[in-house]
Amino acid sequence: MAQLRIGLAQVDPTVGDLQGNADLIVSWSRRAADAGVHLAVFPEMVLTGYPVEDLVLRTSFVDASIETLEATARRLSDEGLGELAVVVGYVDRRTDVRDRVGQPLGAPLDAAALLHRGEVVVRTAKHHLPNYGVFDEYRYFVRGDRLPVVRLHGVDVAIAVCEDLWQDGGPVAVARDAGAQLLAVPNASPYEREKDDVRFELCARRAREAGAALAYANMVGGQDELIFDGDSMVVDASGDLVARAPQFREDLLVADLEFPAPVAFEPGESAADGHDGTVITVDRHLISEETLATYDPIPAKHFEPMEDVAEVYGALVLGVRDYVRKNGFGSVIFGLSGGVDSALVAAIATDAIGPENVHAVLMPSRYSSDHSITDAEELVKRQGINARTVPIRDLVEAYEGELDLRGLAAENLQARIRGNILMGLSNQDGHLVLTTGNKSELATGYSTLYGDSAGGFGPIKDVPKSLVFALCEWRNRQGETPPIPQNIIDKPPSAELRPDQRDTDSLPEYDILDALLDDYVERDMGHDALIAAGHDPDLVDRVIRMVDRAEYKRRQYPPGPKISPKNFGRDRRLPITNAWREPSAS
Repeated sequence: MAQLRIGLAQVDPTVGDLQGNADLIVSWSRRAADAGVHLAVFPEMVLTGYPVEDLVLRTSFVDASIETLEATARRLSDEGLGELAVVVGYVDRRTDVRDRVGQPLGAPLDAAALLHRGEVVVRTAKHHLPNYGVFDEYRYFVRGDRLPVVRLHGVDVAIAVCEDLWQDGGPVAVARDAGAQLLAVPNASPYEREKDDVRFELCARRAREAGAALAYANMVGGQDELIFDGDSMVVDASGDLVARAPQFREDLLVADLEFPAPVAFEPGESAADGHDGTVITVDRHLISEETLATYDPIPAKHFEPMEDVAEVYGALVLGVRDYVRKNGFGSVIFGLSGGVDSALVAAIATDAIGPENVHAVLMPSRYSSDHSITDAEELVKRQGINARTVPIRDLVEAYEGELDLRGLAAENLQARIRGNILMGLSNQDGHLVLTTGNKSELATGYSTLYGDSAGGFGPIKDVPKSLVFALCEWRNRQGETPPIPQNIIDKPPSAELRPDQRDTDSLPEYDILDALLDDYVERDMGHDALIAAGHDPDLVDRVIRMVDRAEYKRRQYPPGPKISPKNFGRDRRLPITNAWREPSAS
């Protein structure tokens, strides 16, 4: 019987900060060594951050990645961590292919390497390149075609990268024939609602197929629109869960595994059928033949996945925190209207970076109700954030004295003045402006360009309005003092741009609207399919027109955390100039 203690280092790197990420690797490798770990596995491309997008097309960046990997191997050894085997994700390149049209310049690889005793022992690269949803990896990488199998303390460890787990064939498919006993899988798998169950089922199935235990090390942190939630896990060869890490925070998940006694091991290379029309080179490398002296296993951690609404809230908080931190901002600013959207943004920002770094601006107009002002003031008091009041009535009247604006143009003037105020204070004091629009508004164009869309980051841009209410209710149940006054949640939504205005003057009830938007935007259902699904025909026609007409607005909206399978941004890409119209039912 052979034993091995593995540690999954679920860490939060920064794209492009190679030295900072190398420091992160060394720091968490030391934690792993202190915990008695024999094999530490870091996430996909942890050394460079992920996704690096067009940076991989620069020779200088790929050179720096390779050089930093080798320097990190030496540094681990120099700092007394050389006996720890460390799997690290990075960017490499193929040198056996020639640049050609249609292939990424320089033939970059989404790679992983095992570091030990100051050396880069083996290198491999992702075989299956995802090219769907938020992924454009045919643009950036060429495919790898190797499965390294390293004997470590008598245990045969194979390494595969992220998407290779999600697709049939390739390196994972040959793991059983290659004799792997443990499959180490570095990942950068972005968060989506209810994805955790899918991941566990996938890991369990692949472990059974490979006949090997599986260590799934996932990244955590925010990168522009993407959120990585961690949720790293270890399953045994039967697919049973051994250990599971928390979501939305860094962690070292440690687990002890037992394996059958080692059989004969012959270092070298051999060819294997990848079961996807490719040939995979199995690269066997011997580090240590002798098994470890028997030791007592430590109890493994089992963090339960969070409930749906709590999970979404955690993703939004992490997205705001990392966007602020990684882009060098110390504070945020936004307009606080007394409505539910800005109230939720206030709570998210406060939880993300602390109330002392959150600045709200109350900008009442002649149409602002008394209760909206008092509700906003009460929220400021409860959350302890910074606030100032800048009435806009005189500013609006000054514009009106010079411009003859009527109807919608006059209403939008108020929002644009508010946007100017926020951007001015941002320029003056260095705050990051947060927008407060939700996904339902962005979908239907129910927002003012250069007004409430003006800002640097949109915390709830992928959150439908009905979910905004659920998030507010959930957050109010956490702790003793609800941060959001109940009156803000209970009152009918209104932009307050004209007397007695209600959102329902322009939009259907949000539960009805959001269900229709989910089918049209998320599921790409056409006109007839929407009606067949039970949506009102007149409403279908109306909402399709609103969504299609607003594409130009969405293109000019700032980024925000992706929580749905299809966000407005990386996921959904439609032309602005577009004459296609969904045909009506025949």
